[in-house]
Amino acid sequence: MPPVRTRKDNFYLLSLGCSKNTVDSESMAQVLSQNGMRAVGDPFKAEVLIVNTCGFVDAAKEESLSALRDLVSQRRGKQMVIAAGCLSQRYGEQLIQHVPGLDGVIGTRRWMDIFDLVTRLRDRKHPEPLYHLPTDAKVVGLDERGVLRASVQGASAYLKIADGCRRPCAFCAIPKIKGLRL
Repeated sequence: MPPVRTRKDNFYLLSLGCSKNTVDSESMAQVLSQNGMRAVGDPFKAEVLIVNTCGFVDAAKEESLSALRDLVSQRRGKQMVIAAGCLSQRYGEQLIQHVPGLDGVIGTRRWMDIFDLVTRLRDRKHPEPLYHLPTDAKVVGLDERGVLRASVQGASAYLKIADGCRRPCAFCAIPKIKGLRL
């Protein structure tokens, strides 16, 4: 296992959408915690604000956009706001047009790079947002860093055994959001 790099920031992570997003959110939280960051339940006590978005149906898109806009409008000092997840993967750089002031955008295919994105955002010299939206990832949700791919909630748990689909059905957005690119 590589040496752990640390950053003493607190992070707030809001997870929207399905149970797969819940698992991704907990996995991102684990990556951040392993690198010395601490999860907090109050966005006003966090330096890093992350919304793991849903981009599947219109109501979920609006909920995600609303949550991002709220955090951007209420942030203070050097807080950074990051859009993660499905809406980010599906709409990428267009998200900035809908939510001006976002600091970073990370998609579903490289959630495990969340700490690297936070570090790059802290070290950046310009105010433009940073994007981490690779489309050529051959494996989605790879736990290459030893990250738990489950969400335990009391006596229940969501165990993530697959990410998305690669069948190009005309009526479905899942391949654009979480589909494999082989």
